[in-house]
Amino acid sequence: MTKSAGSLAERLFEEHVRHEMAALKGAKLKKFLERELDELLDHAGRITLNRVAGIDQVMGVIERVVVDMELDAGIPELAAEMATEVMNSPVQAETTLGEIISREQATGFLEEALELRQQRERVISEIMAHPVYQELVSNVVYHGLVNYLYEDNLIARSVPGVGSMMKFGKKVANRAVPGLDETFERRIKAWLADSLPGLIARSEAFLHRALSDDELRDSVMAAWVAVEDKTIAELREGLGDVELQEFVVLGYEFWLQFRKTGYFEGCARAVVEHLFAKYGDRPVTDLLNDVGVTREVIRTEIEAYGIPVMDVLREEGYLEALVRRRLSSFYRSAAAKKLLAGEE
Repeated sequence: MTKSAGSLAERLFEEHVRHEMAALKGAKLKKFLERELDELLDHAGRITLNRVAGIDQVMGVIERVVVDMELDAGIPELAAEMATEVMNSPVQAETTLGEIISREQATGFLEEALELRQQRERVISEIMAHPVYQELVSNVVYHGLVNYLYEDNLIARSVPGVGSMMKFGKKVANRAVPGLDETFERRIKAWLADSLPGLIARSEAFLHRALSDDELRDSVMAAWVAVEDKTIAELREGLGDVELQEFVVLGYEFWLQFRKTGYFEGCARAVVEHLFAKYGDRPVTDLLNDVGVTREVIRTEIEAYGIPVMDVLREEGYLEALVRRRLSSFYRSAAAKKLLAGEE
């Protein structure tokens, strides 16, 4: 390559760089991006989802980015700090619950929840069968029965002094026959143990009748009316910064374990497989339109975010350096040298 050809290559290279840089700002950049957006969406209207991606590819991304990616230990600390800042911001004391969720929305959620009658009945049955609840019922009935026998029965309330005489008689009997009180207690509790299944069954039947849709609707909406005008700050009283941060950390630790479970993988795969079953043989634009990603949405975000970022990168010199790296290899290639030297 002659010296004149080399000089020509350098001049062409510099002119090409200036040309590209001029096209990467202002109205020219905006026009270029809009034209390329139209071209890209035109292709997306003809290319199917199956041509650009597959189920295993998407699952691979989920596996690498969501499941296996090691997250820095500073993430839960940062999340806890952010949560604290949010909860302590002035907007918490200026915003009522009703401004976030309207009464109509709350009613809609309630009506949908009331449709879950089978789940509600199952929860009631499981609560009734729980040993803690059964022990609670046993203790309540036992103490209620003892109090009634010695203090609150009709005779003790109606005849002055009878209640005191019964308590006195109990003490005398216990002194005369040591262990009588314990025997009495043991027999009552034995009777309760035999009667408990029936008590639980009647309690469950009562709750099923009492917790009707109308009763639940009235109770929940009455509770809603009582809190809808309270601010978020009032509703979170008692939840300090330390407790909030602990909840954030616990939630983060739960996520780290949950993302590696077979359940999470199964749910993710079910979603991805359904996505490809529905959109795999359809143009990519069908999927974009169905999730609300239209040309206007993309164009707006390009103008609001993309172009300002390009301006910053140009001001920092990154764009010019990128263009130079991209073009220099061609202008310094053997093919370019031969062309500029006039060689066949």
